[in-house]
Amino acid sequence: MQRLADLAATLPGVDHASFGFTEQGTPSLREALVTLRQGEFSDILLLPLMLPVEPSFTAWLTKSLRRWQVEDDLPWPHVRIAHGLAESPLLPALMAELVAGGDAASPVPPLEKLTPEGSLVPAQKRRVLVCQGGPCNAAGADLVWGHLRNQQERLKLRVTGDGTMTAKSTCLGPCNLAPVLQVFPEGTYYGGVTEAAIDRIITEHLLGGVAVEDFAYQPTGRKQVLRDGPATGGGEQAR
Repeated sequence: MQRLADLAATLPGVDHASFGFTEQGTPSLREALVTLRQGEFSDILLLPLMLPVEPSFTAWLTKSLRRWQVEDDLPWPHVRIAHGLAESPLLPALMAELVAGGDAASPVPPLEKLTPEGSLVPAQKRRVLVCQGGPCNAAGADLVWGHLRNQQERLKLRVTGDGTMTAKSTCLGPCNLAPVLQVFPEGTYYGGVTEAAIDRIITEHLLGGVAVEDFAYQPTGRKQVLRDGPATGGGEQAR
């Protein structure tokens, strides 16, 4: 990624280039943007270097950018999002060049019979599932997943406390509470999850053993909508 950033820095009209990840990886996109903001740049262009770019990508990234700006007390520069690689008219030429160079590619070696390797059954007692259903993806679940995985690595959650394993999941059910995750063994549902919510869930629930009621939703048998946030005192709205 640094090589791509160095290449982008040589392009006309580019004063500085850096990279960030929307999923697992450091720096995260938010961390990269905060660093750029501190550099007093007046205009930032986000260049998505991924294939494919899902139709909802720009929508959920825009929502997340707005949320970050609201959560931050300092002013932000003008931020724009460029088209993805798949929309570039240069993509066919690039693919043709790669195909033309295929003769120099190393052949895949034949499969050798290997001695089966055993696997350890995980000792971790906690599991965190992050919903990847349509509504959750549209609400920025990829960013939530990336922050959780980065914090899992930074804080060594697999071997800290009861030990925590994390995984992506298909739809977890309460779609209107997106983005949603669920913590086991309690089965606690969390809705409207942000990076700040992830940090509290890690500290208070995964390591402290106490559910974070500001973001938790109980199976009441009634339809629920997202609360406004911790400032509301955690009161429930139902339909």
